[in-house]
Amino acid sequence: MKICIVGAGSIGGFLGTKLAVAGRAEISALARGATLAALRTHGWRLVQGGATLTAPATASDDPRALGVQDVVLIAVKGPALPALAPSLVPLLGPKTLVVPAMNGVPWWFSGAIDALGGRPLESVDPGGHTAAAIPLAQVIGCVIHASTATTEPGLAVHKMGQGLIIGEAAGGDSARVAGLGEVLAHAGFDVTCSPRIRYDIWYKLWGNMTANPVSAITGATMDRVLDDELVRKFCTDAMREAGAIGERIGCGVNQTPDDRHVITRKLGAFKTSMLQDAEAGRMIELDSIVGAVREIGQRVGVPTPTIDALFGLTRLFGRVHGLYPPA
Repeated sequence: MKICIVGAGSIGGFLGTKLAVAGRAEISALARGATLAALRTHGWRLVQGGATLTAPATASDDPRALGVQDVVLIAVKGPALPALAPSLVPLLGPKTLVVPAMNGVPWWFSGAIDALGGRPLESVDPGGHTAAAIPLAQVIGCVIHASTATTEPGLAVHKMGQGLIIGEAAGGDSARVAGLGEVLAHAGFDVTCSPRIRYDIWYKLWGNMTANPVSAITGATMDRVLDDELVRKFCTDAMREAGAIGERIGCGVNQTPDDRHVITRKLGAFKTSMLQDAEAGRMIELDSIVGAVREIGQRVGVPTPTIDALFGLTRLFGRVHGLYPPA
């Protein structure tokens, strides 16, 4: 099996190194700049459990040099994908599986939801360029429950969690998802093959849609966010709005916001991925995590005043600090 990791940052490096070390597949990377140079010099590298895992890496900034793959794991930041997607065509054959290991609502999410009319979400796929480049029938949805970071280009650091949920974008079970799950499990991931991957995506989003932006604009770890009763209530109100949207699109969550706060609190004083991006001066993934929820709410007629405020505040924070595109 040939697997290409598109974007070898913290998540991509985590996935790529473990798969390369496991040896069940031929792993390559589509990367650029300092990350590409590091992969060519040092190979795959992952710090996990006090040890550094390493493996040789085949890496290029030219998809044509890597050729058609069996699996393409996309691990770039959401804002980069619309411009990147058309260039991925040389990696795709008629049976290639495309697995977006990304935060928030993916570009393909609205494809089979009648309430959304099947139209691409402008917030995550403006102009529908990603959907045009990557056939929906080849997409395998993915949810990652892991915390990772990078301390230098090409060096991923695993902090906690190894959960991967994968499933057909169209829903249901399939042999190809089961086969991919077996390869991922052999590499040491805790794999769940889900018949309802859209629900799994929405459930994770329901929990981190508030955690990410609130932590980014305040600089607070999640324990401090939850300790402030006013901020916790703000998060709760936004989650209720997202819960109402989920009911309209077949992704109703059978939990209360307070239930989810209890789960989040068990993780302790952790920094969300958006806070890590903000501190590192990287562009924040606001559109896929909050903007898409607003857009879906508008399409299905659910008012989102709290989510609107959250989006506006974080967007302004991002623009002031050069972390979000200007108006």
